[in-house]
Amino acid sequence: MTDTIRHRGPDDSGFYRDPCASLGFRRLSIIDVAGGHQPMANEDASLFIVFNGEIFNHAELRPSLVQAGHRYSNRSDTETILHSYEQYGPACLLRLRGMFAFAIWDKTARKLFCARDRLGKKPFYYYWDGRTFAFASEIKALLEHPSVSPQFEDALLPEYLAFGYVNDDRTLFRGIRKLMPGHHLTLDLASPSPQPEIRQYWDIPDPQPETRDDSSWISECRERLEQTVCMRLMSDVPLGMFLSGGVDSSAIAALMKRNFSGPVKTFAVGYREAEFSELSYARHVSRAIGTEHHEVVVGMEDFFNALPRLIWHEDEPIAWPSSVSLYFVSRLAREHVTVVLTGEGADEMFGGYARYRFYAMNQRWLRFYRLLPGALRSAVRNRVATTPLLSSTLRRKLQHTFVGRGEDLESLYLDNFYSAFSAAQQRALFKRLPTTSPYAGFRKYWDSKPHLSVLPRLLFADQKTYLVELLMKQDQMSMATSVESRVPFLDHEFVEFSTRVPQHLKLRRGEGKYILKKAIEGLVPHEIIYRKKMGFPTPLRQWLRDPRAAGLYQILRAKGGLLASYIDPAALDNLLHSQLSGSHDATDRIWRLLTLQLWGDMFLTGKREERWEGALAAARPSL
Repeated sequence: MTDTIRHRGPDDSGFYRDPCASLGFRRLSIIDVAGGHQPMANEDASLFIVFNGEIFNHAELRPSLVQAGHRYSNRSDTETILHSYEQYGPACLLRLRGMFAFAIWDKTARKLFCARDRLGKKPFYYYWDGRTFAFASEIKALLEHPSVSPQFEDALLPEYLAFGYVNDDRTLFRGIRKLMPGHHLTLDLASPSPQPEIRQYWDIPDPQPETRDDSSWISECRERLEQTVCMRLMSDVPLGMFLSGGVDSSAIAALMKRNFSGPVKTFAVGYREAEFSELSYARHVSRAIGTEHHEVVVGMEDFFNALPRLIWHEDEPIAWPSSVSLYFVSRLAREHVTVVLTGEGADEMFGGYARYRFYAMNQRWLRFYRLLPGALRSAVRNRVATTPLLSSTLRRKLQHTFVGRGEDLESLYLDNFYSAFSAAQQRALFKRLPTTSPYAGFRKYWDSKPHLSVLPRLLFADQKTYLVELLMKQDQMSMATSVESRVPFLDHEFVEFSTRVPQHLKLRRGEGKYILKKAIEGLVPHEIIYRKKMGFPTPLRQWLRDPRAAGLYQILRAKGGLLASYIDPAALDNLLHSQLSGSHDATDRIWRLLTLQLWGDMFLTGKREERWEGALAAARPSL
């Protein structure tokens, strides 16, 4: 199991075994390189811990633990978790500030305690069949256990097709689950009928409005952000920054430069297709703040030939093409550093995505539009989709508004901005499809906050679903190259602060992340702060129309593939033809199908060796 995830920890390994439990660990040495070996025991060797992550306030917690009588044998943050658990039990989690997934085995009480950080920056997967409990940082390690065999959880297919990921604790592997962010799990073997007991110890708080002037909010945002960046500069090995040239990463890089004694190394990735590349912006920021800058350029063949291996690293189909680019920039960074800081999280905290603005606008105008009779609104909606009186561009734009869409959350928000496949499109393509709702996971969080206004409600639901998947991508793609990524924006105290920030300082006159942009004025070039957001696009549409993509379509049509028993071949041919002919843009749907098919090949259909060298290299006419 540990050999399978050697990439997560190439520096050291260790094992503990007794009649009831076995713990294994792979270590990427960051803090106390010489003394942080795991599994780590407490003073009397009654407790053993395996821990992935960093506790950024471990030095602050240490004196009180020493005063309480705990004896340290090293200076690692791992030992602070162990002594905190001895002292406070599960309540120790409320004292930890950082990113973590860990398990503590109490051999005397025969009890296992597992926990995951508040926002989900570090992964924790587990399997339980009533007899064997297994856990790991990656699913592929669980699959090495003799009790676990890979099986497709096809009840999740509708949700996967819509979102590209699953919005609750299940995975596409039947029987393998995620410990959700902000939760801990206890398995007591001394109980007559042991069962994992899962409890939530932290949640994103509801907004608590305060009456203050805007300038004090902006000033506090700057101070808190600088503090959380400084905390994440803790390292005994070289560290750097992923710099896209956008607002978020530029802010972090500039604060690193102000607070780090050594040279700041920044890393950027772009494409050969210049219109999709942000490299020029990253260079501009690097020159302005004075970093040691490095770049990598990714082409079509690089991208698709890495894809099968990266799906293996991510364990499930890759939701967004940007994951592949993240791997390439991580690989570049590994040549220079072991730790990087990233800009993830600001959009979900401060309303940075355009979809928040558009949904709020649609909701505002929909109130007036509903004064028209329902039959008339329905007729207009049907006409908008087909009328030759409007240009194709105008039809497409109207189909993203209340005029051309259904008026519920599913149509106006989820299908509009998330779903590659609407429910109707799924039924048209698949001959066999489970009847489960693709929207239930997201709606669980949306429906839990009916008392909130639209923007904080959207942010909460995204933080519990979309952001969790983004963080998994960030972790798996960086750790695939043995790089640890840290996320300053998602320090839990900074997240709690963000929920108190008034809405008009998040989304203001159509400007997202208003407070953050004002907070970093003078720190980052003005033209970078207020440039149009690109959102790290990938030239996937052009690539899928390139003649070299023919092998990808062969993979999709493969008779021995996972899709073959679910999909209608004629409907698939029509979908692919519409993409190749340019009559319709089916890029998102083809991407969703391709990564699912490759995932099946890597884990279920026995084609891993055939695909390993690349999706373009592996295609054969016999498929």
